[in-house]
Amino acid sequence: MELLKNFSQIVIETPVDKIINQIKQLITSGQLKPGDKLPSERKLCDVLGVGRTHLRDAIKKLEFYGILKTLPQSGTVVAGMGITALEGLISDVLKLEGNDFNSLVETRVILEVNSAVLAAERRTGNDIKEIEKALFAHRAKIEQADHAVEEDLMFHLKIAEASKNSVLKSLMLIITPDILSYFKQHDVCGDGRSNKAVEQHERILEAIKNQDREAVGSEMRGHLVDILDYSKTIQVEQLYNNKIESNNGGMTGT
Repeated sequence: MELLKNFSQIVIETPVDKIINQIKQLITSGQLKPGDKLPSERKLCDVLGVGRTHLRDAIKKLEFYGILKTLPQSGTVVAGMGITALEGLISDVLKLEGNDFNSLVETRVILEVNSAVLAAERRTGNDIKEIEKALFAHRAKIEQADHAVEEDLMFHLKIAEASKNSVLKSLMLIITPDILSYFKQHDVCGDGRSNKAVEQHERILEAIKNQDREAVGSEMRGHLVDILDYSKTIQVEQLYNNKIESNNGGMTGT
């Protein structure tokens, strides 16, 4: 029905989302600057009217993306890295044209493959432990039949950290979260693809352990090929829809 096109999906915000949005607005408006310290948990909970669990989950998520940083005996402060990503160089992936989204995914593939190759070359024993920990968390979430977007991202970020290239990691923080969120919303990782992803992660980790640059590049590229193919599908659909709209707009009544 044509009428259905006029409706849009309703997004229900959780308390955690609302806390994150408030902090985001304070940062992007300049009221919170890098290095500024957040009020205590007790004061924030009182003002926001939420429990500590929701507040801690929001802070943990913002730390995950590099927006906040908790320092021992100093509290939680606004970090420098990640603020650009929060504000949104890619402000809303759902509003991107098909061609833009495809370019976004292509860029991710380039970053990820090179990140994995460098990780195989430069990784330390501690890096291997961190990647293994991220892989375990990802596998555990999948076994619970739950979305594992953040666990998936963490696995890839740990590889980026092992590459010892901070620019690669920063670029991935900007690009990857929006892509994964889009896939989660549209259930792109369904139909057994999540289990397949875990198996691919295991092979990627093994290649990094073995410092096999050629193998890890091939494994990472193969891991991301489904995502790339999906983005191309979106691009084709967008071009088709634009053509239909253009043809409809060019028609005149008689």
